[in-house]
Amino acid sequence: MSVDVSQLDPKRWKALAIIATAQLMMVLDSSIVNIALPKASLDLGIQPTSQQWVVTAYSLAFGSLLLLGGRVSDYLGRKRIFQIGLLGFAVSSAIGGLATTGAMLFASRGLQGAFAAFMAPAGLSIISTTFTEGHERAKAFGVYGAISGGGAAIGLIAGGILTEFANWRWCLLVNVPIAIVTWIAGRKVIKESVAKDGSSYDLPGAILVTVGLGALVYGFTLAELHSWTATSTIVSIALGTILLCAFIGYERRAKEPLLPLRIVTNRNRGGSFLASFLVGTGMMAMFLFLTLYFQDVLGYSPLKSGFSFLPFSLMVITMATVSSKLLPKVGPRPLMVSGLFSASIGLYLLSNIEVHSSYVTHVLPSCFLVAGGMGLSFVAFSSTALFGVDHHDAGVASATLNAAQQVGGALGLSLLYTLAHTASVNYVANLAVHLPHPPTPGTLPDAIKNQAEVHGFQVGFLGGSIGLLLAMVVAATFITKDAGKVGAAEELVAAGF
Repeated sequence: MSVDVSQLDPKRWKALAIIATAQLMMVLDSSIVNIALPKASLDLGIQPTSQQWVVTAYSLAFGSLLLLGGRVSDYLGRKRIFQIGLLGFAVSSAIGGLATTGAMLFASRGLQGAFAAFMAPAGLSIISTTFTEGHERAKAFGVYGAISGGGAAIGLIAGGILTEFANWRWCLLVNVPIAIVTWIAGRKVIKESVAKDGSSYDLPGAILVTVGLGALVYGFTLAELHSWTATSTIVSIALGTILLCAFIGYERRAKEPLLPLRIVTNRNRGGSFLASFLVGTGMMAMFLFLTLYFQDVLGYSPLKSGFSFLPFSLMVITMATVSSKLLPKVGPRPLMVSGLFSASIGLYLLSNIEVHSSYVTHVLPSCFLVAGGMGLSFVAFSSTALFGVDHHDAGVASATLNAAQQVGGALGLSLLYTLAHTASVNYVANLAVHLPHPPTPGTLPDAIKNQAEVHGFQVGFLGGSIGLLLAMVVAATFITKDAGKVGAAEELVAAGF
C-alpha cells in the first residue's frame, strides 16, 4: 500500500532522534552502574549482601511495570506519558546521584525503572504511529534496535570513564541534563497519539504482579541474610508465589487484562517468553560477577573493566546481524538451540575461573561463546514472540518479551547472588576449621578473601549456565520448526533488539 509522502510528519526523523536518545539513556542505565558498583558500595557503606539491589531494583521495577506502562501510554497519550517518563527519570537519577545511604540509592534505582517502564513502550508506540511508510518504518525500527543492542556496551564504557575520571555519582547524574534537553525537544517535535479502543488499566493485575515479584525477590535476599529455612524467607517466597498465581487467575477473567493470556498460551510465543525469562536469570548475574571479579580480584580500574566488556558487546551485535540473515532460511529453533548451547558452555567455562585466571586465555574466549550465542538467540526470540500475533496485541507481545527478560534478570540475579555469597561464606567457614587461629570476617587475608569471592562467582556462573541450558531445552521443546521464519524487519527489533 503506497503512502502519500505529503501526508507524512515532516518532523518524524527529529522525533526518532529524540526517542532514540531516550532509549539509549534507559539501556545505558541498565549497565552503567555495574562498573560503578564497587566504589558506590564503598562510599555508601553498602554491604556485600545488599549490593545486588542497585541492579535488581531497576530491573524489577522496569519489568513488572512495563505492561502497565504500555496500557497507560495508549489510553492517556503516548507523548504525554513519554514526557512524564523523561522528567521522572531525570528526578530519580538526581536522587540516586546525590544518595547519602544505600537505601536512598536503592529507592532511586527503583524509581528509575518505574519511569523507564512507562517511557519505553510510549516511545516505541510513537515510532509505530509516526512512521507509516513501510521502508521508512523498517529503517526507524532498525535505528531503534541498533541503539538497544549497542547501549549496553556504551553504558559499560561510559561507566568506566565517569567513575575513573569524575565520580561514580555521575553515572546517574549524567542522565539529568540528557533527559531535560530531550524533554524540551520532545515538546516541540513529537505529536500526540491516543489509542481509540480500551479504557481500563488493570490496576489490580499490576499490583498483584508487582508485589508478588517483589516478595519473591526479597525472599531470595532473606535467604542470603538468614537461611533458606528461616521463617521470614519461607513466608516471603510463599507470599510471592501465591500473589503471582492470583495474578494469573485474575488475568483470566479481567475485562482489559494487563497480560492477555492468549499471548502466552500460544506454543511458540509462550516458549519464547519462558526461554527469555531463563536467559535473563543467567545473563544479568554474569555481568555483575564479572564486574566484581575484574575490580575486586584482578584489580582492574573502572575504565579498564568497562573496556573489558567491549568485545562481548561487539560479538553480540555481530552475531545478531548474522542471525537476522539466517532466520528466514532456517527458522528460529536452530538459532535458539545452538545459541543457547554456546552461551551455556561459555558460562560453564567461566565457572572454572580462578583468582589468577588470564583475561585473554580464559575470560575472553568464554565471553565470546556467551556473546555469540546470545547474538544468535536474541533476534530469534523477538521474531518468534511477535510472529502471527494480532496487530492489536503486537505491543503487549513485545512488552511481554521485554518484561520476561527484565523480571528473569531481577529474580535470577537475586537468586544467583544469594547462592554465590552463601558459597563464599561457607568457603571461609570450612577453611577456618583447619586454622589454629580462625580469622574474623574483617581480618581475612586478601588471598583468602579473593579465593572465597571467586569460589562464590564459580557457583554463580554454574547456576547461570544451568539456566541457559534449561532455556535451550524449552526452545527445543516448544518452538516449532517453521515458527517465525518470515517476518517484517520491524518485527525483528520491536522487542528492543
